[in-house]
Amino acid sequence: MFRKAERRKAKLRLAITGPAGSGKTYGALTLAQGLEGRIAMIDTENGSGDLYANMCDYDIETLSAPYSIQKYLSAIHEAETAGYDVLIIDSLSHAWSGEGGLLDVHNQITEKSRSGNSYAAWRQITPMHNKLIETMLASPCHIIGTMRSKTDYAQFQNDRGRTEIHKVGLAPVQRDGMDYEFTVVFDLSMDHSVSVSKDRTGLFDRQVFAITQDTGRILKEWLNSGAENIMNAQDIRNTINRLYHGYMDLFNQDSVAAQSAMQAITEGRASREWTQQDMKNLAEDLAIRIQKKGVMDEMSIIGINEAL
Repeated sequence: MFRKAERRKAKLRLAITGPAGSGKTYGALTLAQGLEGRIAMIDTENGSGDLYANMCDYDIETLSAPYSIQKYLSAIHEAETAGYDVLIIDSLSHAWSGEGGLLDVHNQITEKSRSGNSYAAWRQITPMHNKLIETMLASPCHIIGTMRSKTDYAQFQNDRGRTEIHKVGLAPVQRDGMDYEFTVVFDLSMDHSVSVSKDRTGLFDRQVFAITQDTGRILKEWLNSGAENIMNAQDIRNTINRLYHGYMDLFNQDSVAAQSAMQAITEGRASREWTQQDMKNLAEDLAIRIQKKGVMDEMSIIGINEAL
């Protein structure tokens, strides 16, 4: 079913990547002030989030190893329940490569398996990774996630023709494709300047700049310039979760098959971009599949339809 394309009001989904020392935490807090409202920070950087307390008022929750996905999910839900407007996750890299992160869990599963098949272990890791993504995308908070960049060193000539060695950032330390889940991706260099590797807003095309509070204000104006959402943020979150778990039950917890089926209905769009019509189409598709297979109780189907 075709519909008229329409951009609606949305919450920010921003990633800030950069090597150590490039100013990711400082930039995230600066931009968050421009978004306005209550700010919370999930800190995995050994308490470094407290170092910026003189910048503005914000609350912090420190995560320590093991950096399990469940710890991230619990902290995100706590921020939502407490009514924060902006949530900074500093950083998402620990959920992937930190002690107890997904790579660590993957290695443990592989070592414990009889076959030692590392590929098979991803079947358990991928649903956990997807759950973190879905939780961030469905959150009623503005989300700013920082990610460390893999670093390298390159030679440059300065204005006097002399060679200098500079640290440069490469790919973010997270699962491949993680940056695609965000609306905007800022890449910080060691001089604290920003280049933009992804920008669905069109606000920063080919620009190189420093993050200021005005950056947050510009983004907030764009986010609020769309049409009103008919469903509130919590209703959207609950409906997306119900749909996701419904498809997971249908496909026996095979997240790849479940997401493939959902993307076929939503034309490959991420859940943050789903319209109410997308969710209705998914509910109709799910109901038809369930009636054929009988894997989800009738009350769950009614609950999804009532939410829409």
